[in-house]
Amino acid sequence: MALLELAGIARTVRLPDLSELQILRSVDLAVDGGEHVAVVGRSGTGKTTLLNLLGLLDSPTAGTYHLDGVDVARLGARARARRRGEDFGFVFQQFNLLPGRTALENVLAPLLYATGRTFWRRRAVATEMLERVGLGGRLESMPARLSGGEQQRVAIARALVRSPRIILADEPTGALDVDTGAEVMTLLDDVASQSGAALITITHDLSVAARASRHYRLGDGVLTPVALEPARADALASLTALEAGA
Repeated sequence: MALLELAGIARTVRLPDLSELQILRSVDLAVDGGEHVAVVGRSGTGKTTLLNLLGLLDSPTAGTYHLDGVDVARLGARARARRRGEDFGFVFQQFNLLPGRTALENVLAPLLYATGRTFWRRRAVATEMLERVGLGGRLESMPARLSGGEQQRVAIARALVRSPRIILADEPTGALDVDTGAEVMTLLDDVASQSGAALITITHDLSVAARASRHYRLGDGVLTPVALEPARADALASLTALEAGA
């Protein structure tokens, strides 16, 4: 049984003129723990909508979504929020750090909802996570005093501090230069691999997508698997050809 599985997922929104816009159409996707899956598509193709559905931030118009074999449509608002906080870690293009809080305080924030030993050890747990992402010497730094790459590392530490089983990364390198972006993706890959978490990357950056073990293209609301050659150059060429034809 897959860790998460979408079957026939569709998402439609009603526009002000009462017409309907179909953002996703019959999406099928199954992801196991430890997998790195990339979804590539141009802006406006529904990538963020798909991520929001995966992360229980939104609900589909049609289709089914099973998480650990449980149909999430049967979960109430409180149960969805609990699963979202326990099972998912979100990494966004915009770092979304609390500007008036230190790096340590930003990473501590999700642990305020933890229970038991984790709650009482929250400062030590957050410190360990920041050390893990290479920011052990920046615990008391405010976001404004950190570089873009350092801010994204804080955001990653915050996303991972509760040991999620599914990491959802939405354009995680979009606000970074090429070299820093590569370092961030290496960090995400390493942490996901060490913890056995599933990593789902939503991106339009072909070099980021090429790092994944499975690849999909999202276009016109349809998710299509893409078979890539092992070599990164071939992967980039294949994805570039697909994008050019989109």
